[in-house]
Amino acid sequence: MTDDATPSGVTDGYSLCTLRKRVQLENCRSHLKRSRRAYFECRVAAWTTYIPVCTSTHVDGRGFISETLVLFVVATTGSGAEPRAMTPLWNLLLRSHLPHDLFEDLDFSVFGLGDSAYERFCWPAKKLSKRLLSLGAREICPRGEEPWIENLLETLFRSYPLDPDVGKLRPPSKPPPRVITTDVASALETLEPYGADPNYFGVMVRCNRRITAEDWFQDVRHFEFVSDRRIDNTIRYNPGDVAAIHPIATGAEVDKFLLLMGWANLADVPFSILHSMRDQTLPDRIPRVTTLRVLFTHHLDFNAVPRRSFFQILRCFTTDDSERERLDEFLSPEGADELYEYCQLVKRTIREVLSEFRSVRIPRDYIFDVFPPLRPRQFSIASSAKCHPHEIHLCVAIVKYRTKLKVPRKGICTSYLANLRPGDQLQIRVEKGVIKLPDDPHIPVICVGPGTGIAPMRAVIEDRIDAGSNATTLYFGCRSKHKDQHYSTEWETYAESKRITYRVAFSRDGPEGMKRTYVQDLILKDKDSIWNLLNDQRGTLIISGSSNKMPAAVRRAISNIAEDCGKMLKEDALKFVNDMEREGRLIEECWS
Repeated sequence: MTDDATPSGVTDGYSLCTLRKRVQLENCRSHLKRSRRAYFECRVAAWTTYIPVCTSTHVDGRGFISETLVLFVVATTGSGAEPRAMTPLWNLLLRSHLPHDLFEDLDFSVFGLGDSAYERFCWPAKKLSKRLLSLGAREICPRGEEPWIENLLETLFRSYPLDPDVGKLRPPSKPPPRVITTDVASALETLEPYGADPNYFGVMVRCNRRITAEDWFQDVRHFEFVSDRRIDNTIRYNPGDVAAIHPIATGAEVDKFLLLMGWANLADVPFSILHSMRDQTLPDRIPRVTTLRVLFTHHLDFNAVPRRSFFQILRCFTTDDSERERLDEFLSPEGADELYEYCQLVKRTIREVLSEFRSVRIPRDYIFDVFPPLRPRQFSIASSAKCHPHEIHLCVAIVKYRTKLKVPRKGICTSYLANLRPGDQLQIRVEKGVIKLPDDPHIPVICVGPGTGIAPMRAVIEDRIDAGSNATTLYFGCRSKHKDQHYSTEWETYAESKRITYRVAFSRDGPEGMKRTYVQDLILKDKDSIWNLLNDQRGTLIISGSSNKMPAAVRRAISNIAEDCGKMLKEDALKFVNDMEREGRLIEECWS
């Protein structure tokens, strides 16, 4: 816990470390605002900003080992792997020399997040909890989902009781704002949120090309970004690494939103920002002096689908009785389904909600409490730095779909990317991926990457061909040979020159009524070859793409091959697959 800046008579704060693949930290903050209203002061941080090293000190002079209460929010990636942000901490905790009483003064609780489609649902949360217990920590609240927050607060009150005088106070009707804004004469600071961030570098768009047929329902683009800096020397990346891109809202969208909120005349009035509630974080790279137009162009997301906490704080700023009554219905236990149908089911955006609750007037000081950050999005890099030393390529499906609402839903970042033109400039950050190739390029690698899962496989194949390998097999899957077979000319050229083996499944090209063919079907058909590559030659299997049914189906296919070709019992075949994963020879880079 942190003792600094804790009000007299109020229970000490706690640290929340969120460990997620694609961090949705604001959701955690929003739920835990309730703790501030219950007289707990908390410090919320991701492991990208909170240093998980016991021997180092944190920015406030305290290290992780000196904390006394930590809440962990942990996501699941792949088939049960920890998110990238958790890896430094996990590697540290696995050190064999750590004393069994290292965290004897630490109280903790873990909240697991994940998709139930994952084979090992919330596995990293379970592993983290078990390891902390083995190092002497005390788990004060069992892992779980809702009503985890309510159970947690009850536990905190029992373990850290309030002073009697504080317990008599009523929580405030609304939390205080996390910032105080003041009008100033001019805005002098940079407007780019990541322009001065050394982890980002500027690139120019060279190519934005659609690679699916014009009459195909899905728009998939190939992007090429060129940097002035030598990526192979200064900004290294490896196959499987990802590019983080910060979207920018269009001027037309921002103008419409500011007009809706009654801020059109104030859009360009500069004001300073004082971070008054230090336990509540702000979006990255917020200028000290800025404008509403700049904030909603670069920093705050008015097109996000709002969470329940958005409606909670919205209630504080509505003056219409019927609107307040409707919000009360949404926020009641009985109204959970109605709120889901109104918001999440149809992907209604914050802007659309505010257009219906017209009496809402949000004070400027509360904009960071109401609107979530406009976050960077991550995309698998679809090129090898060895083959394209100054470039980063991406393969991106432009997100656009319909719900019951009249206006089609759009992906915020993919829409931004789709509108880029050659010569446009943007900022990119490279993040470490989970793929690790064999050191020996002659060891077989099987790549399974249907759809846009082909992106990291393109990087893998280019990298291995550059190293002189001809031991790569690619299994690609799509619906139609002539509509969405991404990079087909490249794969066919490589296959003709014997540099790769190319196998492709077209699931919709067969006659009506015929059983559809998927990548796992081709793998089973090639069972003898697959067994030789994975068992006899100790090859590596890499799976990339959607985390729906495909990864589990591929794993089952390998297990079935182990039973058939390896003459194994079912339990031994499953162990064979799990051993491959443990040895780093089965790697999943999947997303939901």
